[in-house]
Amino acid sequence: MAPQRVEVVENILSANERLAQANRNLLDQTRTYAINFMASPGAGKTSVILRLVEALKPYYRIAGVDGDIATTLDSDRLAAMGIPAIQINTGGTCHLDAVMLQGALAKLNLEEVDVLIIENVGNLICPANFKLGNHLDILIASVPEGDDKPYKYPPMYRGVDAVVLNKIDLLPHFDFDVEYFRKGVEALNPGLAFFPLSAKTGEGLDTFIEWLREQIDAYHLD
Repeated sequence: MAPQRVEVVENILSANERLAQANRNLLDQTRTYAINFMASPGAGKTSVILRLVEALKPYYRIAGVDGDIATTLDSDRLAAMGIPAIQINTGGTCHLDAVMLQGALAKLNLEEVDVLIIENVGNLICPANFKLGNHLDILIASVPEGDDKPYKYPPMYRGVDAVVLNKIDLLPHFDFDVEYFRKGVEALNPGLAFFPLSAKTGEGLDTFIEWLREQIDAYHLD
């Protein structure tokens, strides 16, 4: 029974990867740069995204896709900023997958979108296994979660392009060793872009935004 179960899982992931490639092809055809944000619940993913959208709006046409188990709270916040926003309610599934994103892409006029912000479901396990077809994967961690997360959830940290450490304004109040955290990240993903910041105070945001703009502009100039 065990080999049979592994085969089923492999078939699911293989089918998802084919759909993810179809999503990537569509995004590239429309020159839409897609960024997938992942985090555990409470890391401040939505807060970081809202600050980014505010900073990037003057330069790019932005749309958003928000994944959550229920509610439209996050997409409502993006829509209130005047950008197209699609909510995906997964109904209990702990991650977005390629077919979910495919349905959301069909509802957007991608010809009028330069940057697509994808907010994945808050989880540090499942999203690592399901490709979406986006161009950039960013993991948001936070000080209150503890500095051991790279050691406990290595697949999430191994497969991303950048790590944001949010809520650094709380460092004086938590026993969080930034160097220990970063050492764990580097062991899994050497040379990974790393951005300590606070979405609340704005500290460190400018450096992260500048880096993001470099990635976006490089794509559109290619």
